[in-house]
Amino acid sequence: MNFLRGVMGGPSAGPQPSGAETIQKLCDRVASSTLLDDRRDAVRALKSLSKKYRLEVGIQAMEHLVRVLQTDRSDSEIIGYALDTLYNVISNDLEEEEQEENSPKQVDDLGSQFTEIFIKQQENVTLLLTLVEEFDFHVRWPGVKLLTSLLKQQGPQVQQIILVSPMGVSRLMDLLADSREVIRNDGVLLLQQLTKSNAAIQKIVAFENAFERLLDIITEEGNSDGGIVVEDCLLLLQNLLKNNNSNQNFFKEGSYIQRMKPWFEVGDDNCGWSAQKVTNLHLMLQLVRVLVSPTNPPGATSSCQKAMFHCGLLQQLCTILMATGVPADILTETINTVSEVIRGCQMNQDYFASVNAPSNPPRPAIVVLLMSMVNERQPFVLRCAVLYCFQCFLYKNQKGQGEIVSTLLPSTIDATGNSVSAGQLLCGGLFSTDSLSNWCAAVALAHALQENATLKEQLLRVQLATSIGNPPVSLLQQCTNILSQGDKIDRRGSKVQTRVGLLMLLCTWLSNCSIAVTHFLHNPANVPFLTGQIAENLGEEEQLVQGLCALLLGISIYYNDNSLENYRKEKLKQLIEKRIGRENFIEKLGFISKHELYSRAAQKPQPSFSSPDHMMFDHEFTKLVKELEGVISKAIYKSSEEDKKEEEVKKTLEQHDNIVTHYKKVIREQDQELEELKQQVNTLKSQNEQLQTTVTQQVSQIQQHKDQYNLLKVQLGKDNQHHNSHSDTVQVNGIQVEEVSKLKEELEEWKNKHELLQGQLREKDSLIEKLKPLQLEMGTEQSSQMSKSSGLEHNNELQKELEMLRTQIQLQSAEISKLQAENQKLQVMNTSTDPALSDTSATAAKNLELEGRLVQEVKELKSEVKALSEEKASLKQHLDSSNSTVAILQDEKSKLQQEVAESKKEQDDLLVLLADQDQKLSALKNKLKDLGVPVEDEDDIESGDQADEDEDGDEEEQD
Repeated sequence: MNFLRGVMGGPSAGPQPSGAETIQKLCDRVASSTLLDDRRDAVRALKSLSKKYRLEVGIQAMEHLVRVLQTDRSDSEIIGYALDTLYNVISNDLEEEEQEENSPKQVDDLGSQFTEIFIKQQENVTLLLTLVEEFDFHVRWPGVKLLTSLLKQQGPQVQQIILVSPMGVSRLMDLLADSREVIRNDGVLLLQQLTKSNAAIQKIVAFENAFERLLDIITEEGNSDGGIVVEDCLLLLQNLLKNNNSNQNFFKEGSYIQRMKPWFEVGDDNCGWSAQKVTNLHLMLQLVRVLVSPTNPPGATSSCQKAMFHCGLLQQLCTILMATGVPADILTETINTVSEVIRGCQMNQDYFASVNAPSNPPRPAIVVLLMSMVNERQPFVLRCAVLYCFQCFLYKNQKGQGEIVSTLLPSTIDATGNSVSAGQLLCGGLFSTDSLSNWCAAVALAHALQENATLKEQLLRVQLATSIGNPPVSLLQQCTNILSQGDKIDRRGSKVQTRVGLLMLLCTWLSNCSIAVTHFLHNPANVPFLTGQIAENLGEEEQLVQGLCALLLGISIYYNDNSLENYRKEKLKQLIEKRIGRENFIEKLGFISKHELYSRAAQKPQPSFSSPDHMMFDHEFTKLVKELEGVISKAIYKSSEEDKKEEEVKKTLEQHDNIVTHYKKVIREQDQELEELKQQVNTLKSQNEQLQTTVTQQVSQIQQHKDQYNLLKVQLGKDNQHHNSHSDTVQVNGIQVEEVSKLKEELEEWKNKHELLQGQLREKDSLIEKLKPLQLEMGTEQSSQMSKSSGLEHNNELQKELEMLRTQIQLQSAEISKLQAENQKLQVMNTSTDPALSDTSATAAKNLELEGRLVQEVKELKSEVKALSEEKASLKQHLDSSNSTVAILQDEKSKLQQEVAESKKEQDDLLVLLADQDQKLSALKNKLKDLGVPVEDEDDIESGDQADEDEDGDEEEQD
C-alpha cells in the first residue's frame, strides 16, 4: 500500500478529481451493494474507465475486483467485466493516445507493478486458473488474455505458481481443444508465454499431447500456406523443443518428424510467396534445425538425422535447395538446415553427394553451391551458408574428403574441360582477386584435410600451371608465394583476410604431418619470411597475421622429423632465439587466442558474421589453436637434450602403448572367437534339441501307424475267413463258377464253327445243282466218244468231290451232335447251379468290393511304413552327424579353454612385464621431473585414450 500511496502522490500521474471521485463511488458500490445488478453495473462502468484511468482503477478497484471473482462466480457477466477490467489495468497493450501520453518505459513499469500486486496473493492466480476452466465464452476468453498478460509481465513468478497448482498446466492444455478458434488461438499464445525458459513446464506440456494437437492445427490451417496461427504454433513448438533433450526424444519417438515432411512440399512455380508464408517456412526450417543442432547430444542428433532421411524430409529439403524462384532468405535458411541434417551422418552425407542440380548437363549440388560461394556477386549470408554446408558435408566424412581432394589430383582432372570440379572451384577461389573468396576457399580446403593425414600427403602431389612457359608449381608452394606477395597483389576487400585464410590452411595442412612440414621447409624462402613477419612491429590488424605466422613456425618445429639438416628442431629454435626472442615469440603466438573474433568463432560451428570484415577465424581452426598453443610454447623452451629425452620417452611410451594395444587386440579377437563359438554351440544345441523332438514325434507317429496297420490286418483276416466260407458254398459238383464261364465260351466257339460248315455245305450243293444241267447240254452237242470219255472223267471227278464233301459233312454233323450233347449236359449243370449262385451273388459282390478296398489300404499302409522307415533312417543319420558335430565342438571348446588359460597365463606374464615397465617409466618420469620437464600423468593419458575410443565408437555408431 505504501507503493500505491507513492504512485498516487506523484505529480505526473495525478488523476482528474471527477474521474477519481467516480471511480471511488463505483468501488464503494461494488463493495457495499447487496443487489447483483448494482454490482454488475458498477463493474461495467469500471471497465469502461479502466483504459483512460488505468492507474486509478488499478489502485482503487483491484482488491474489489478480486473479491467479485471470488464471490460472484455464479454470474458469468459480472465475472467477464471484472476480468476485462483487470486485463486493461495489467496489460501494456494500450490505445495509441495512451502511448503518446506515457513513455514506453513508464508503461512497462506500470504493468509489471500491477502484476506484482496481483500475484502477491498466489490464490489469485489459482482462482484465475479455475475461471479459465469455465466453458462460458465471456469468462474463458478474458481469463486467458489476463493470464497471458500476467505471464508477459512476471513470467518466472507466474510460471512457478502455475507449476505448483494442482493440475495447473493440464487445465491450460484444454484450451487447444476448444472449438472456438479465438480461444484456441489465444490459448496458443498463452502456452507460448508459459513455456518460455522453463524445462519442467515444457515437459508437462509435451506429455499432455501438445505435439499432436499443434501439428493437427498446423495441418488444418494449411501448413506453410496458413496464417499467423501457424506461426504461433511453430513458435510454441520451438519453445517446447529448443534445448530440451527429453522433449526432442519424445518428439522423435512419437513419429512426429514424419509429419513435418508435408510442410516443405513446394510447387514448380515459386513466385509471389506471401510474407506470411515466408515467415512460416522460415520457422519450420528453424524447427528442423532445433532437432539436429550441433549443441544437442550426439546420439539424439544422429537418431533425428536418420529419421529425417528415412521419412524423406532430407530429400524434400534438397528439392527446395535446387528449386528455382525460392526467396533468398528461405534458400539461405534451407542451406543451413540441410547442413545440420547431414553434419556427421555418413548416410545423409552420401545422399547429399548424389544430389544433382536440374541443369543440362546435370551437375552435383556441391559443385553448384561452391560456384555460389566463390561468386562475389552473391549475397554475403548466402556465401556463409554454402561454406557451412560444405563444412558439414566434410565433418567426420573421410570418404567425402577423399572425393574432394581427388578432384585436384593429376590422375582425376578432366582434361577436356567440359565439367568444373569442386577442386577446380576451390583453387579458383583460393587464387582469385576477391579476398572473401580466398578466405572461404582456404577454409573449405582446410576442412577437406581435417584430421586426415593421408589426404595431407596426397595434396602435396597437386601441381598448378601458373603461366604459359613456366614450369608448374605445387599447391603448397603457390600458397606460400601468394602469402609472401600479399601486399603486392591488388585485391577487393581486406588483404589481411586473404593472408589469414592462407595461414589457417597451411597450419591445418602441416599439423600432424611431418612430410608436409618437410616440403614446407624445403623452400628456403619460407622460414625467413615467417621470422621476418613475426619480428616486425606492425599495427593492430597485422598482429593477427603475426600470431598465425608464429603458429605456423611453431608447427614446423613441433612436427619436424629432423630430415632436413639445415632446418632441424634445434636450429629453428636457435633462429627464433636470435631473431625474435622466445618471450616475444610466445607473446605473438598469444595474439590469436586473445583476439575478439577468435572468441566469437569458438562459440559455435556455424560461421555467422555481421560483416565480411569480421570473417577471420573458423570454428574448427580455433580447436586446433587451443590444442597446439600450449605444446608449441613448451617445445620452444626445451633444450636439445630434453628433446632427445622426450623423444626417447615418447618412443618408450609408444612401444608400451603398441604392446598393450596389440595384446588388447589379441584378447578382443579371442573374446570375439569365443563368443562366436559359444553362439555356434548354442545354435547346434538348439538344432539337436529340435531334431530330437522331431525324432520323438516321428517314432510316435510310426507306432501309431503300426497299431493302425495291425488293427486293419486283424480286420482283413476276419473278412477273408468270412469270404472263404461263402466261396465254399458256391462250388457245385467240383466245378467252380470260373470253369462254367470257360465252358460257355467254348460252346459259343463250336456253334460258330458249325454255322460256318453249314454255309460251306450249302455252297457245294448249289455248285452241284449248277453242274447237272451243264453236263446234259454238253452230252447232246459233242460226239459220242468224246462225250463218253469226257463225261466219264468229269463224272468221276465230281463223284469223288461229292464223296469228300459228304464225309466232311458226316464228320461235322457227328462233331455237332457231340457238342450238342455236351451243351445239353452243361445246360443241365447250369440249371443245377443257378439257385446257389443267385443266393450268394450279392454277398460275393460285397466281399469282392471289401477285398479290393482292403488290398488297396494294405498297399498304402505298406508304402507309408516304407517311407517312415526311410525317414527314420535319415533322421538317425542326421542325429548321428549332429552328435559327432557336438562332440567335435566340445573338443574345440576344451582346446579353446586351454588356449584361454594359456592366454591368461601370458597376460599374467605381461602384467609382470608391464609392472616392471611402469617402474622404469616412473623412474624415468622422476628423472624428467628432476630435470624440470613437465610430464603428463598416466590418468591424463588414459583419459585421452578413453576420449579417442569414445570418438571412434561414436563414428562406428553413426556409420
